Amino acid sequence: MKTIDEMLSLDLLTPAQHTEISAWIDRSATPEEILQMPSALWRAVEKASQVMGIDADLLRPPALDAGGMVAG
Repeated sequence: MKTIDEMLSLDLLTPAQHTEISAWIDRSATPEEILQMPSALWRAVEKASQVMGIDADLLRPPALDAGGMVAG
């Protein structure tokens, strides 16, 4: 839900789209049910995801030094 909220705060989703998408996710018990979201809502999420570069982030290989990070 954080990503959906961020999409709203960046004006990539309208408040109505955010409400509908959030409600759909909330009432879905499985990922398969989420995938049944109406196509208009999926298009809105996909467009916002492209603008945010989410797909590129998911496809980027992990940093080789990520395991050596020290929390301070």
